[in-house]
Amino acid sequence: MARDAGAHYALVGNSESRLVFGETAEQAGRKVQACFRAGLTPMLCVGETLEERESGDTEIVVLRQLRAGLSGIEPAQIAHVLVAYEPVWAIGTGKNATPEDASRVHRLIRYELKLMCPDKYSAIPILYGGSVNRGNAPQLLAAPEVEGVLVGGASLDPEAWSSIVRT
Repeated sequence: MARDAGAHYALVGNSESRLVFGETAEQAGRKVQACFRAGLTPMLCVGETLEERESGDTEIVVLRQLRAGLSGIEPAQIAHVLVAYEPVWAIGTGKNATPEDASRVHRLIRYELKLMCPDKYSAIPILYGGSVNRGNAPQLLAAPEVEGVLVGGASLDPEAWSSIVRT
């Protein structure tokens, strides 16, 4: 239905789906597969909760979600997925990862993508999506490894959105 309505992309595994609906990494993986069957490009979101971050489990959680989210598709399909690091602890809290934090996790994701899709890994966009706003977008976009941003609530404010787009 989304494709018939004109959609080209679908968010999968975003923080709201994980927190509100209890979506698991395995369910996100099945949704990635469904996106390809429906002719949609999936944007797989991965990210840890505050508890997982504080216990030092960011890398474990992000890799588990990434692996499960991409497990049912071929390397050729992986090359057509977008990935967003969306730390759950930053969504709607006004907190966000520092550019250094985002770069570190993006490097981890890139390395794992290289193992999964050695020929095309460098072309897979990795975005940052944790409470992006016009105040932090310039620093996040200037960070090494951050190739774009996934904007949530700030996209509802025309002035904030246009400021982010200009950045």
